[in-house]
Amino acid sequence: MQLRLALGHIDEFDDTVAQFAKQLGLANVQFHTPSNLSGDKPYWQKNRLQALREHCDRHGLFIEGLENVPTEHFWKIQRGVAGRDEQIENYLTTLRNMSETGYTLLGFNFLPTYVWRTDMHAKGRGGASVTSFAIADAAKGNALSNYKLTHSEPIDDVIDAERMWDNYQYFLDAVLPVAEQVGVRLALHPDDPPVREPLGGVERIFISAAGIAEAYRRANGSPAWGLNLCLGTVSEMGGEEAVNAVIDLLGPSGRIFYVHFRDVKGTVPEFAECFLGEGNYDPARVIRRLHSVGFTGFMIDDHVPAMVGDVSTWGDTSAAAYCSRGRAYAIGYLQGVLDGLQSH
Repeated sequence: MQLRLALGHIDEFDDTVAQFAKQLGLANVQFHTPSNLSGDKPYWQKNRLQALREHCDRHGLFIEGLENVPTEHFWKIQRGVAGRDEQIENYLTTLRNMSETGYTLLGFNFLPTYVWRTDMHAKGRGGASVTSFAIADAAKGNALSNYKLTHSEPIDDVIDAERMWDNYQYFLDAVLPVAEQVGVRLALHPDDPPVREPLGGVERIFISAAGIAEAYRRANGSPAWGLNLCLGTVSEMGGEEAVNAVIDLLGPSGRIFYVHFRDVKGTVPEFAECFLGEGNYDPARVIRRLHSVGFTGFMIDDHVPAMVGDVSTWGDTSAAAYCSRGRAYAIGYLQGVLDGLQSH
């Protein structure tokens, strides 16, 4: 079984996070809008990309990829408002700079109001702190509104699904040819939570297997387009049945570029994040299915419960918060499942 595990969703990389990866026996890492790349330009600069790579090299860690440029670089693209062409040009500069410094994968989302939660401190197993969502409480606002990828610019009129599809197509048409040229693959994250109701004034479009299939169709066969298979988000759509449908849809054609491995209990309109193994799907069955369709990419840990002594579930992006018991549990769980499957 060629699947591999990487330490993922790293917001701030330093020697502490590197040591955490090594203690867990991992040699690969993946970054999520890392603060290490912050600068005074509206794109990721070549010198900072190179410095991050060299920092990882010194610790013997291979960078699998990056995901989510800062919202300041991308929000006009998502909303389809004035200034998006300039942001697209800057996005293309990011792709070129990534290619020139050895990066080959960039995840992206198309959520103008980002991930939505109604409770950031719900009680999970044994009192662990988890995030949850209930559509009945969504009108009270996004409990994740202070997170770095939630843009503060208000949305006055509802951006409906038709306009979101137009914005997405405009983006693909502009960036996929350059992504192909420079050899950087783009991986789409499904919409979390996958609900039809407009959250914060925006309707969501990647909320089902059919929506993901349409996202693929609109890429017109570009080898640069693929899916960041967030198992938690797809599980929110319909549990293991929905997960299987998306794996079967894109796995055989090699369009699953990498996997966010997390789960929830319940499906929309109401769910809560949870520990692996107690959610909607069986992790071992899902890994077997990924293997059966030819997936040979990497999987990362994603959102994790905050256990006794952990700082936070999500809001704190410091190294101290990242190197948590909840994350170590998730990595250890996945290592055990992979070892068990590979021994049979």
